[in-house]
Amino acid sequence: MIMSENARFILARRLRNDGLPLGELFSFISGLYFRGKLAYARAFASPPSGVPGIFVITAGRGLVSPDALMTHDEMIEIADVPVDAGNPRYRMPLERDAQELLRKAGKRCEIVLLGSIATAKYVEPLLGIFDERLLFPSTFVGRGDMSRGGLMLRSVREGAELGYEPVCSAIRHGPRPPKLPKIRYT
Repeated sequence: MIMSENARFILARRLRNDGLPLGELFSFISGLYFRGKLAYARAFASPPSGVPGIFVITAGRGLVSPDALMTHDEMIEIADVPVDAGNPRYRMPLERDAQELLRKAGKRCEIVLLGSIATAKYVEPLLGIFDERLLFPSTFVGRGDMSRGGLMLRSVREGAELGYEPVCSAIRHGPRPPKLPKIRYT
């Protein structure tokens, strides 16, 4: 919808004219899930001095700041790259940037992946670089995208960081946990 040449809403016009920050764009595209990831990362990232704390995994562009402006043409390029661990157009930029992040952050820095660990698309390239330092929220196992997004937004609201475990030793598929309780607004 936002990529349509005929779209007239403000975000689509901004994308075509000056570009949009990647985080804002992905929050529109994937709604609750990405909004939850971005809010959670902004609330709890604690990188070493001089190292950005938040990156978005992109197709063909590697790790990109959520504040980086993306144009309509750049989004078309990204959309043209299949997100598959076996695809060099996706994997090589991701591995390049992950290795640079490891170099800057140091071998003791833990990296938290807020994406799915159920498939190889993120895990396979990143695990080979970060090994046991690649962590994920253990409460993600068995949850779908929307549930993970809601969980992260609740965590931010409560000011309570989720618990992490290493991806390398994690159970990557599990039973679906109970639905999150409804939020009561007063």
